[in-house]
Amino acid sequence: MKSDSQEIKNQVRSHNEYDAIGSIATNVADGFTMVTVGDLIVSRAVTKGNHPGFSDLVEILRAGDATFGNLETNILDIRSFKGSPQAEYGGAYLISVPELAPDLKEMGFNLVGYANNHTFDWGVEGMRETSRLLDQNGIIYAGVGENLAQAGAARFLETARGRVALLSFATSFTPMSRACDPAGEAPGRPGLNSLRLTESIVVLPEMLENLRQVRNALPDFRPGSEDVEVVMLGGKTYKCGGSVGYCYEADQRDVDGILRNVRRGKQFADFCIATNHCHEPGNWSQTPADFEQSFAHQVIDAGADAYIAHGPHQLRGIEVYRGRPIFYSLGNFFEDELWTPVGADMFAERGKDPRVHTDAEVTIDLSTKGDKTDSGSTDGGYDDPVFYESVIAVSRFEHNRLAEVRLYPIELGHKKRFANRGIPSLAPRSRAEAILTRLQQLSKPFGTEVVIEHGVGLIRLV
Repeated sequence: MKSDSQEIKNQVRSHNEYDAIGSIATNVADGFTMVTVGDLIVSRAVTKGNHPGFSDLVEILRAGDATFGNLETNILDIRSFKGSPQAEYGGAYLISVPELAPDLKEMGFNLVGYANNHTFDWGVEGMRETSRLLDQNGIIYAGVGENLAQAGAARFLETARGRVALLSFATSFTPMSRACDPAGEAPGRPGLNSLRLTESIVVLPEMLENLRQVRNALPDFRPGSEDVEVVMLGGKTYKCGGSVGYCYEADQRDVDGILRNVRRGKQFADFCIATNHCHEPGNWSQTPADFEQSFAHQVIDAGADAYIAHGPHQLRGIEVYRGRPIFYSLGNFFEDELWTPVGADMFAERGKDPRVHTDAEVTIDLSTKGDKTDSGSTDGGYDDPVFYESVIAVSRFEHNRLAEVRLYPIELGHKKRFANRGIPSLAPRSRAEAILTRLQQLSKPFGTEVVIEHGVGLIRLV
């Protein structure tokens, strides 16, 4: 008897051409170019501003058939906005003026992911207004909708070299922002396309025994049939292992839904991009969470031609799996921090008084001291230069295969004054080589060789 997965594959095979390794084939014209960057944390239009070197980057962005970034902000006019800052927000109230939408189009962006931990900073009204402005300016976005079916569906971009499908989802999100479908008489819920994770903390055997003693001594502990390898304490799950760290298990229902939508998106397109907003295990980590590599492989096996992750605000490694690029994080492309207004809760969180302090003083405090984690500690802040260094990745396809990836190092003006930093420019040669050397080391565990030539990184496949 055939397995369900084999039956599904046979059905899909009857409607799609497969490549030699069993994935739904790429079907773009020679020279198809995908330009990818990381997080777009930008509060204003910048193309007409005084930002030396930025116009050079725009030329790279505009040269892509598909140019993608993660939209980690909301676009709205606070003077006419009918919503409000939410009590549950993604660590900061990210907000941009309406002029940003046409400016992103002017830069060359035609695809953005919109499922992330800031999607609902300004509620469903902020999501809807941002979506309206993106639609108005012809920028294709995915990852949000009036229910889960809409949020999970692929959206399509027509290019001269092929039709591109985009799917967006997030493992890092505020719980109240998760979309759901209708059930019986209950309506669906607007929100984002989520990939839920269950986190465990792996500890050594002696540590687990200490935790067990603490748990057993608590006045509300009631003995039962406890697992000797697991201790639940303070809302956290601790497991026994050979080394200390974090372990994640993806919700199978969410995985199944995402893989189906990837397959469905590729069936209607020549090229499929899947993108995930994933901070795990934390912004401090230069390596992805333990679940992500196998999950990214599943997504590509389902038909994606590229997997793009973002979220930790710094570079992580690059992998090429079955001839498709996997970017585990491209860091920040913008990080301008000029958010205003920021909401009363953010003033309170930072110990500031809106009658005395300014919005800028709140965001500067966030930049230097960091954001609170679930455990109540801080992540160390974003003042480290590593958060202001990244790359633009340009992937070129020939004969429906990835031919090369060019990596252009950028810096975001870490040392500039508050009002001017966060806008990218090409990194000078010495800094460029340092950025690429770091990316070389981060990519080695994935078997990826990054060659550095004249201040540009190259991954050659053909």
